[in-house]
Amino acid sequence: MRLLFLGDIVGRSGRDAVLSRLPDLRTQLALDLVVVNAENASHGFGLSPAIATSLLQNGVDVLTLGNHAWDRRDLIGHIDGEPRIIRPLNYPPGTPGQGSVVAELADGRKALVVNVMGRLFMDPLDDPFRCMNELLTKHRLGVTVQAVVVDVHAEATSEKWALAHMLDGRASLVVGTHTHTPTADHRILAAGTAFQTDAGMCGDYDSVIGMGKEAAITRFVRKLPGERLQPAEGEATICGIMVETDDRTGLARRVAPLRQGGLLAQTLPDF
Repeated sequence: MRLLFLGDIVGRSGRDAVLSRLPDLRTQLALDLVVVNAENASHGFGLSPAIATSLLQNGVDVLTLGNHAWDRRDLIGHIDGEPRIIRPLNYPPGTPGQGSVVAELADGRKALVVNVMGRLFMDPLDDPFRCMNELLTKHRLGVTVQAVVVDVHAEATSEKWALAHMLDGRASLVVGTHTHTPTADHRILAAGTAFQTDAGMCGDYDSVIGMGKEAAITRFVRKLPGERLQPAEGEATICGIMVETDDRTGLARRVAPLRQGGLLAQTLPDF
């Protein structure tokens, strides 16, 4: 299976870049599954049902969220009816939506996509390690599903690394989101799971993690709230990671970063 995961979409610039480039990327890279973190897609804060629908109709198979999941309250009444949008698995019981979904490809192959949120320097949610262990007792890689993709929405790199090592051999890909900065550590772990600490963002990198520079600088300098942060609107870079898995085992065979457009050095998987 050929999987593409794209990091946090930030605002209109990021949305437009994903919507315009993804159809060609699906064909060029022969992608079977595309997963995108969209928790900042609506003006930098949250995800509206309309934007979610647009992304799902234009090449995205599953949308993941994070700590901004409920910034757009209209999503709360929408998410239970759209299983392709998943919020963190370790939200408390009774929270709307689901933390995982089994996506079925046209040829019958299945991929489990999971979203969990870290707890270090984040909201004190349920234990993501325990939640993942419980979920994976129901879905066995290479047996009940042909791939497992885990979006770890977390601040601390140590927490992302620890979770990846715990899941090594039980997931196809464990990838971090939230920091909006692509890391250079993409690799296949000892037992066959692909990993990258953070996929980066799909947004304008002439910014402060996707937001306009001046307002962000003012907050640091004056220590006052100031004006509301607004997404930067320059040309976006699409950032993510691509994995090719073995359908028999579900483990990664090849992994490579993807960066297209905007300011960052360009790279495109060549497998």
